[in-house]
Amino acid sequence: MAQHSLGEFEELVLLMVAAQHDEAYGVSILSGLEKELDKSINISAVHVVLKRMEDKEFVRSRFGGITEERGGRRKKYYVITALGKKVLDEQFALRTSIYNRIPKISFG
Repeated sequence: MAQHSLGEFEELVLLMVAAQHDEAYGVSILSGLEKELDKSINISAVHVVLKRMEDKEFVRSRFGGITEERGGRRKKYYVITALGKKVLDEQFALRTSIYNRIPKISFG
C-alpha cells in the first residue's frame, strides 16, 4: 500500500486540481466535479479537502488579484505538487492493478 493515501473524495478533488492545472480554485473545482459526477456537492466539502491536502503538501495555493466582480476579494488558486502527483500516480497504479485482476466474466 502507498505511504500516502487518499479518500475517494480527496482523490477526485486532487484529480480536478491537476486537470485544471494553474486555474483551479474552489468554485471551478466544485463545478468540474458536479459536472463529472452529475450531482450536487457542498462547496464547504471542497474547501475542507483543499485545506487538508495543502496541510499534507499535496497541493499549494496562491492568491489571484483583487477584482470588482468578486467584491474586492481574491480567488485562491491551487496547483498540484510533485508529492500530490506521486500520490495520484500511486492511487492509479493500485486501482489499475486490482482492476486488472478481475477475471474475464461474461454477464451476457
